[in-house]
Amino acid sequence: MKAKEPFETVVRNHGRTVFRVCCAIVGAHDADDAWSETFLAAMKAYPDLPADANVEAWLVTVAHHKAIDITRIRTRQPVPTDVVPEPSSREDAREFDDLAAAVDQLPPKQKHAVAYHYLAGLPYNEIAEILGGTAAAARRAASDGIATLRRTYLGELVEVTAPQTSAGRSQK
Repeated sequence: MKAKEPFETVVRNHGRTVFRVCCAIVGAHDADDAWSETFLAAMKAYPDLPADANVEAWLVTVAHHKAIDITRIRTRQPVPTDVVPEPSSREDAREFDDLAAAVDQLPPKQKHAVAYHYLAGLPYNEIAEILGGTAAAARRAASDGIATLRRTYLGELVEVTAPQTSAGRSQK
């Protein structure tokens, strides 16, 4: 049985992934709160976590629950209007805001599947455990979400063509 790494190492190794997931689910405004709540809850539960557990998947699950809690609170209370610090460049900020808005418009299952797979790098079977359902359903939700993002974020449907054979015919 392998020994568990110190909790500060867990935070250092997985903090960025948890932040990206929180940001995708609750938005940039509440991501810091979701991240903090995730690691506070994780710190309390970490001693009881089995040494062979997938820590990243566990943290994403905790982040998912904390993000839901924050979403519920946000719908019941007014949103603070503090000024968010400027990112490194206006163009980066605008692109991020556009993408974040497009992700936010996805249906919840698609939004979460996209965040967990493309931002956290989780495999579909672990996403299925978090969201409920099968790995195939998680794969489909992520695929549908990405297709919607391509249409809305890029402003056009990207047409994919089959590769050409040497005879010039498409391979099917």
